[in-house]
Amino acid sequence: MTWEIFFAISLIVLTFVSLVIEKYSSDITALSAIAVTLLFMSIFSGSRLPSFADFTKVISNPAPLTIASMFIISAALNKSGIIEQISIFLGRFKNPGYTQIIILLVFTVGFASAFINNTPVVVMLLPILLSQARAMSIRPSKLLIPLSYASIFGGTCTLLGTSTNILASGLVQKMGYPEIGMFELTRVGLPLLLCGAVYLVVIGRHLLPDRESLSSILTEQERREFMTEVFVEKGSPLIGVNILESELYKKHKFNIIAIMRKGVPVDEVNTAVLAQGDRLVLSAPPSEFAKAHSIDGLNFTTGSKEGLSTITEHAGGIVEAILAPNSAFTGRTIKNINFMFRYQMVVLAIHRRGRNVRDRLNTLKLELGDTLLLMGSEQAIENMHGDEDLVLLDRPPLPTRKMRKKAPIVLLTLSGIVISTAFNLIPIAAAAIIGVAVIFITGCLQPKEGYQSVDWSLLVLIYGMLTLGMLLQVTGTSNLIVEAITGRIHSFIAPENQPIASLVVIYFCTFLLTEVLSNNATVVIMLPIGITLAHTIGVDPRPFIIAICVASSASFSTPIGYQTNTYVYSVGGYRFADFIKVGLPLNILYMVAACYLIPKIWHF
Repeated sequence: MTWEIFFAISLIVLTFVSLVIEKYSSDITALSAIAVTLLFMSIFSGSRLPSFADFTKVISNPAPLTIASMFIISAALNKSGIIEQISIFLGRFKNPGYTQIIILLVFTVGFASAFINNTPVVVMLLPILLSQARAMSIRPSKLLIPLSYASIFGGTCTLLGTSTNILASGLVQKMGYPEIGMFELTRVGLPLLLCGAVYLVVIGRHLLPDRESLSSILTEQERREFMTEVFVEKGSPLIGVNILESELYKKHKFNIIAIMRKGVPVDEVNTAVLAQGDRLVLSAPPSEFAKAHSIDGLNFTTGSKEGLSTITEHAGGIVEAILAPNSAFTGRTIKNINFMFRYQMVVLAIHRRGRNVRDRLNTLKLELGDTLLLMGSEQAIENMHGDEDLVLLDRPPLPTRKMRKKAPIVLLTLSGIVISTAFNLIPIAAAAIIGVAVIFITGCLQPKEGYQSVDWSLLVLIYGMLTLGMLLQVTGTSNLIVEAITGRIHSFIAPENQPIASLVVIYFCTFLLTEVLSNNATVVIMLPIGITLAHTIGVDPRPFIIAICVASSASFSTPIGYQTNTYVYSVGGYRFADFIKVGLPLNILYMVAACYLIPKIWHF
C-alpha cells in the first residue's frame, strides 16, 4: 500500500465518520474534504495524487447543475398547485380501508416521485395522512413510514426520480459509458415498486408500530388550558422572586410558558427571577383567570399601552408544525428566530429523532425533520398557515389558486424535459437548463424563489463526494478494494457464479453505506468500485451500475439515510428501531428481487 492510498483511505474514513456523527454539517464536511485534497495536491504535486486538471473534471460534471435545475422545476410544480392536487386526490377518499390507503399511497406517491423531488410531495401529504389516520381511528405511525417508502419506490423508476440517478448518469458518462436513459431504470424499478407494495400490505402492516404523536405528551388538562399575558408592574411584590416560588405557580398552579424581558425570551423559565416589566405568557384552566386578575403587582393591559402585540386572554390552540424543505430556520435557534414575536406563538416541545425535548428550547438549534409543538391563539395559528418555513400538520396546505393558471406551462416544461431526454434529442443537463429558463421567463417562478429552492448544501456535498471518488480512482484505491473483493470471491465461488456473487456483494455494500450516509455520497463512492470490479472479472459493467443506483436509493432501515425518512421520523413519533424492524426485511426483499431481475434485463 502506497502512502497515497493510505491518505485516500484515511481521508474517506474521516469524512464518513464526520458525516455519521454530524458534529459539522454535511456541506462543511464535504468542503473540508475538498480543501484537504487540494492542499495535498499542491504540496505533493509530483506524487500519485490527482492533479488540478483532474479536479477541474470534477467541477465540470454536469450532474450537480442538472440536480439544481430539477430543484427549481419541482419548486414550480409545488407553487403552481400540481403537488397540491395529489393531496386533494388522496383527501377525497374519506373512509378507505388500510389496504386501500396503502395501495393508493404507493401508486400515487410513487408515480409523482418518479418525476419530481419527493421531499415536497411527502411534506405536502403529511397533513392529509394525519387527517386520514384520525378518520380511520389509527395511529399516524401506521401510515407515515409507508408514505416515505412509497416516495423511495417511485424514485428508483426513472432518471429524474432522484438526484442519485442523475448523479450516477453523469458519472458513468464521464467514465466513458452511455448515460442512463430516462426510463431505463423503470424495467427494474416498477417490479420493485410492486414488491414493495405487496410487502407493506401483507407483512409491513404488522411490523409498523402503534406510536403516539408529539402532542400526546400533553395531559388532558394541558389540552384544555387557556392562555393570557401579564406584565410585572413597578413595585410589584413579585420582583426578585423565583418564578417557581411565586404566587402564580405555588398557589394558582399557572403553567409559565414564556418570559419576555426587554423583548428577549428568558432561556431558563423555571429558574428565572422576576423583574419589573417582565412579560409573562401563562396558561391555566379558565376558572383560574378570575383569580389571576386579583394578584398584586400584575397588569393585564400594560402591553397595549407599550405598543406590544399581546396574545390576550383566549383559548390556547395546540398544533404541530414541521420545518419545511429548505426552511430558513434550519441551524437557527428559537431565540435567534425571535419566534414568539414573529408568530405570537410559543414552542412547548420539539420532537427530534425519537425523543421529545421540553427543556432549553430557546437555545436548541433546529434541524431538518424537527417537529415543533406550538401553542397560540386561533388567529395566530391561522396566520402561520401557509408560512414558507413551517408546515402545519393539523390542516392541509393553503390552496395556490392564483398560480394554477401556470400549471399547464410547468407540466409542459417537465414533459419536454422527459421526452427530449427519453428520445436522446438533447442531454438531460441541457434540457433541464432550458426548462428552468422557460419557468423563469413565463413567470411560473421568480428567479429569487427558484434559487432559494435549491439545496445548495447538497450540491456542495456532491462536489465533495466527487472529489473523494476521483481520489479513489487516481490513487489506485479502487483497484485495491476490488482486488480484496475478487480475492474472496475467487476463493469461495465457482467461476460460473462469480458475476452474480460480485453483483450481490456490490449491492449489499451499497445498501449498507446508504443507510448511514447520504445516497449521493454512496453512489459516488461505489460506482468506480463496481465498474472496476466488472472489468476485473471480465463482464459488462451495466448490471453493476444499475444495481448501485437501486441500492443507493433503497434506504429503508434507518431514518437518516434518506430525507423523507427523516421527515416522517419525528412526525410519526417513531424510534430508530422501528425503521430497522420494518425496513430491514424490505431491504432484504429488495436485494433479492433486484439481484435476480437485473442480470435478466442487463446481461453480464
